[in-house]
Amino acid sequence: MRYVSTRGDQTQRQFCDILLEGLAPDGGLYLPVAYPQVDDATLSRWRALSYAELAFEVLSLYIDDIPADDLRALCAKTYTQEVFGTAAIVPLKPLAPGLMLEALSNGPTLAFKDMAMQLLGNLFEYELGRRGEELNIFGATSGDTGSAAEYAMRGKKGVRVFMTSPHGRMSPFQQAQMFSLQDSNIHNIAIEGVFDDCQDIVKAVSNDLVFKREHRIGTVNSINWARLLAQVVYYFAGYFQATQDNSQRVSFTVPSGNFGNVCAGHIARQMGLPIDRLVVATNENDVLDEFFKTGIYRVRGTLETWETSSPSMDISKASNFERFVFDLLDRDGAKVKALFSKELQTGQFDLSHDPRFELAANRYGFQSGRSTHQNRLDTIRAVFEQHGVMIDTHTADGVKVATEHLDAGVPMIVLETALPIKFASTIVEALGREPDRPAKFDGIEALPRKVKVMAADVEQVKAYIHAHTTG
Repeated sequence: MRYVSTRGDQTQRQFCDILLEGLAPDGGLYLPVAYPQVDDATLSRWRALSYAELAFEVLSLYIDDIPADDLRALCAKTYTQEVFGTAAIVPLKPLAPGLMLEALSNGPTLAFKDMAMQLLGNLFEYELGRRGEELNIFGATSGDTGSAAEYAMRGKKGVRVFMTSPHGRMSPFQQAQMFSLQDSNIHNIAIEGVFDDCQDIVKAVSNDLVFKREHRIGTVNSINWARLLAQVVYYFAGYFQATQDNSQRVSFTVPSGNFGNVCAGHIARQMGLPIDRLVVATNENDVLDEFFKTGIYRVRGTLETWETSSPSMDISKASNFERFVFDLLDRDGAKVKALFSKELQTGQFDLSHDPRFELAANRYGFQSGRSTHQNRLDTIRAVFEQHGVMIDTHTADGVKVATEHLDAGVPMIVLETALPIKFASTIVEALGREPDRPAKFDGIEALPRKVKVMAADVEQVKAYIHAHTTG
């Protein structure tokens, strides 16, 4: 298996090379030269596997430069009941008939990002040990990626983490999870701006090839192919739990801001998993909903990026969206490069008149919807009163949009994104009570904090990284 850039660089690379690299040298994202196809017999064989075994089978289709026994051991080490709280790892929770949640938030930081990040930490440590190298991970988070990365990387040999986040825009619990870590290899940088400012800084540093190579910069954001690949696995696991045989189809609704989570579903569908529709659920920051309804991709500036009660989706520039556009435009790297260069210059591009835009729904199954703060409150309240299940604000966005896209006979699986404790104030507003808090997080908000507040300035951030990686 080899990988190429979405922006036209046809240099073919192996998995472990792009694992440590992040963005391609031309600024594009990596995708495999072709998606492996999974036939009916393979799906039937995979139905009986444990989650760790299923992860190995899926990953081994894309990774051929790690010995099979080593890859199997990495998956077995990652996906355990001790780490994720249940043997099923991602159990389904039925709500209404034909509507269910896939529980992805039972990991160490109570968010779906753990599903990939725990594997990524083990992959990094394995490959760096094999090469005798070190890596400085540089990332951006709107809430959950940061803590998931830091908990996965703390104590890992040869790895430092520099994580940017929008100053004051994460929930108090999310901030405490990250900033309370005192490990010497963890560095938190709070950027005075929004998530998109953080993401722009990460891309700018990644595109400075001299700095990137001198300081051995890698990434854990979902621009890293390995993280996206790990997320493909739980689409297969959810499908197997929701169906009896491979003749049945299911749909997924995915709360989405950066398009990484739902892009993994797109990849699973392209591999042959019988997915009917992939429904993108946004909050008030509805760039993706606007695209799937109109064909216009229009990013918002800082002043138009609203601060909402589902803050991990307060994103107006979906970095993983480029991977889908690459497939949508028949893998025309030159066209993709031109579009995203135009987006950088003008803030938007328009595919509404391109006949291939119709394929977004007809060939690739994409639909979308939008949710507001009041919708979230109403949904959290309804799900709790009717089903006795407490959901977080982002999952509520997903449930609200999912109910608008139900089809008789096609199960709808909503991907749960986090546990309610991470967004306690909105839960209290909706239900009049505090959400349950795992005992290990008691008092976390009162712990000492280690964080550097900084302007949204690339050179300042680079200087900070340089100071903490040299001498």
